Amino acid sequence: MISLLDIQNLSVDFVNESGTTAAVRGISLQVNRGEIVAIVGESGSGKSVTSLSVLQLLPSPPAQYKGSIFFSEDGKSTVNLLDVTSQQIQTIRGNQIAMIFQEPMTSLNPVISCGKQVMEALLVHKKISKTEAKKQTIG
Repeated sequence: MISLLDIQNLSVDFVNESGTTAAVRGISLQVNRGEIVAIVGESGSGKSVTSLSVLQLLPSPPAQYKGSIFFSEDGKSTVNLLDVTSQQIQTIRGNQIAMIFQEPMTSLNPVISCGKQVMEALLVHKKISKTEAKKQTIG
């Protein structure tokens, strides 16, 4: 069976006028359906850069990628997330793959209710009415 997520030899560099900074070097990991995987390490070891790379949440440039990040929604075919268009990743992001960031105060807007923010995600990724989104949010 094909892995849900298969990161192969991923390297991420940040390139600017000052030079190149290597953020991640040759990481490989697999996540199978039903598995829970934790990425742990020292500050600056590349945990966040690796995770953000999966959903193309790093600005490119300056981020430059080598390697592959394969995703399989159906367990039969894969797509390399580093090769998809911005429109394709937008349909995957939040709908098929989601991320819980380590600092919620930077992820949620404190002047908008949590419920409205959850509803917004449902409305963007699912073809449902506002009434249905509210119903699913409340629950």
